[in-house]
Amino acid sequence: MAMETGRSTLAGVAMMVGAMAVLPFLDVVAKTLGQQGVPVLQIVWARMAMGTLMTIPLALRVAGPRGLLPERLGVHSLRAALLIAATFCFFFALKFLPIADALAVFFVNPLVITALSPVILGERVGPRRWAAVAVGFVGTLIIIRPGFQAFNPGMGLALAAGCCLALYFLLTRRIAGRDDAMVTTFRTSLLGTVMVSAVVWLVWQAPTPEQWLLFLALGVTSTLGHGLIVMAYDRAEASLLAPLAYTEMVMAVILGWWFFGDFPDGWTFFGVSVLIGCALYISARERVVKQGGA
Repeated sequence: MAMETGRSTLAGVAMMVGAMAVLPFLDVVAKTLGQQGVPVLQIVWARMAMGTLMTIPLALRVAGPRGLLPERLGVHSLRAALLIAATFCFFFALKFLPIADALAVFFVNPLVITALSPVILGERVGPRRWAAVAVGFVGTLIIIRPGFQAFNPGMGLALAAGCCLALYFLLTRRIAGRDDAMVTTFRTSLLGTVMVSAVVWLVWQAPTPEQWLLFLALGVTSTLGHGLIVMAYDRAEASLLAPLAYTEMVMAVILGWWFFGDFPDGWTFFGVSVLIGCALYISARERVVKQGGA
């Protein structure tokens, strides 16, 4: 039994690392579309619409036709709105920043989750984790360096994206266990598609055949990446997997350099290392608390 548990945990870790290797390709595609002049809102629409198409068969397999009918419209609509806002802000940030730099600021979201969990989830956060959040905020300031470099709107957009995604995750945690994760993902994508479709016609540009393929790549990449995350969380503890999200930075740096010739500076790497250290500590404290420690 212990060996099977160990193998399951190892598989979960491998899936999480695999997801973090896949998801930066989503940013590459979005940045490429942006450089081709495709409106950001249209790229967000493609992300939602293609994600919906990709998750239909998965939701059907898990819950049958019933899984395609949205339930609890209020909470799922709010989740969809937060995901749209996070996606829009991050994709817009890529117009001003290299992928790795935008991702570095975006990594503030685990700290926001920890800071807001007492308010939204009623969870207790001890002084040690509050201290880690404070240090993590300093790490974010190191990356942004307000007053020490020219203002870049991409920094603010990436920060807003991280905060919106943190709220999305907190809301997701509130409804966890009520439906299968893939059904919840489909319903959120479906409602997101409906919301963005209501306004995307205002900026719509007829895509070229190549851009339609890139739209499809958005759906494939996001579905594969998030599907691996769902499977990882089915096999290993959240406190073990959460810090592994920072391995996404490795692939982001490689892809940013390979496709766009971008490379973060030393201060950005230092700020990211502070954020990673804080996330590791928060994750370790969460495990201690769950095991009944102080």
